[in-house]
Amino acid sequence: MRQDLKSLPKTLADDVARNLVMVARLLDTEPEEAYNYSRVALRLASRVASVREAAGFASYMTQRYAEALTEFRAARRMTGRADLWPVMADCERGLGRPERALAMAGEPEVKQLDKAGQVEMRLVAAGARSDLEQFDAAVVTLQSPELASNTLQPWTARLRYAYAEALIAAGRADEGRDWFAKAAEADTDGVTNASERLAEIDGLEFVDTLDPELADEEQGGEPAEQPRAKAIAPDEVGDDRVIYESDEDVEEYYDEDDLEIDEDEDDDRARPARAEDDDRR
Repeated sequence: MRQDLKSLPKTLADDVARNLVMVARLLDTEPEEAYNYSRVALRLASRVASVREAAGFASYMTQRYAEALTEFRAARRMTGRADLWPVMADCERGLGRPERALAMAGEPEVKQLDKAGQVEMRLVAAGARSDLEQFDAAVVTLQSPELASNTLQPWTARLRYAYAEALIAAGRADEGRDWFAKAAEADTDGVTNASERLAEIDGLEFVDTLDPELADEEQGGEPAEQPRAKAIAPDEVGDDRVIYESDEDVEEYYDEDDLEIDEDEDDDRARPARAEDDDRR
């Protein structure tokens, strides 16, 4: 990405980079805000492949699948790479076109993917089969050497989880339960809710024994009111989340096909509750 930005004037490259940093920071926790920053970066430098790719993922995470597909296609045209092929196919699923996703799973681009990309493509294809209620076919699609391997890889938990879901949908509940257990065993980073699904199947319920509200309820009293958390002002963490944008740069690099940005922001802040006086100790 840094190399891509070298094609821009220094000041413009810095502005674009700041917005892309915010996209990366917010994508998992505040995807809508990440999307807004991505649209600014897109207006500033729509001819940069990395910017189109980042905008695509921001759109994808906010379920704007048509926009995401447009950006991914643009990035692929600029780079010639095939690594975005699985997520492009998943966008087709999001748009209600599972048949297109299945067609993409059979295209030559799949052979250009690395092992992780091929596993991702298999997951998308199985999801498309499930969309079409072809549950047995989804099970067969996921059966692969990667699924049978005892070596843990970044994709292992998700692959086992998807296989368990497919088995459940195909009416093979006992097998599905076993694969949820295997997914939970492999999911050391918590990327799936396999443990919760397994507990649900076994009829178990997780209880947080440290929950103060639960303790109050057990004692027959009303839950104690908890102090409201203090909202940290942006300048307190050195992150003012300014949308960096230059009118001249926008005019020079703006792509007419780019979409407008939603720039709504919520500035509401919580106020902290005051503590009791020290002399009550």
